[in-house]
Amino acid sequence: MGRELQCAVRFGGKTATGRALLETNEIVFRGELRLKIPLASLQSVAARDGELHLLWPEGAAVFELGDQAEKWAYKILHPRSTAEKLGLKPGLTVSLLGDFDDSFAEQLRNAAKEFSQSKPIENSDLIFVGAPRSPALTRLKGLAQSIKNSGALWVVYPKGRQEITEAQVLAAGRQAGLVDVKVASFSATHTALKFVRPKLKR
Repeated sequence: MGRELQCAVRFGGKTATGRALLETNEIVFRGELRLKIPLASLQSVAARDGELHLLWPEGAAVFELGDQAEKWAYKILHPRSTAEKLGLKPGLTVSLLGDFDDSFAEQLRNAAKEFSQSKPIENSDLIFVGAPRSPALTRLKGLAQSIKNSGALWVVYPKGRQEITEAQVLAAGRQAGLVDVKVASFSATHTALKFVRPKLKR
């Protein structure tokens, strides 16, 4: 989500000033108090009079966010899907290759104008390829030919595994003639790296 704001927080009978960060999976507060609140643990979220009220098993906190309180509450209560975070919009041509969760495939299928889960569609807006191990990266060069000039190729691979590393993914993408522009957390266990064509080759 990537929202950040200087504010005050009330927690455990204390008030402290610091910086609040609304991340994809948690809210972090750094200052005189330090808090890390997993979004999945929240039992209540409410915005009232410029304050964000949060309740979770470890306690209750009130963030004094002013006119941002309602926006933060909305973001927390209506998180974007994984596919949306990776650039999915209605009406795109999307290819999905590899072993992916059924729910992710369904998100793509429901939004795409054209969708394939068996082979890459020529001139795809988005291609998602699963790479459980480094040998799977050999296919990137061929897949790079199937994205639109303005399209993107996402490589989704396991975190912290010896079978495949970020350095190997980056090297394979560059060997395919692409440039890396973004890294994102795909899930608790997987990372996604985004590649696009260099501007001079579009």
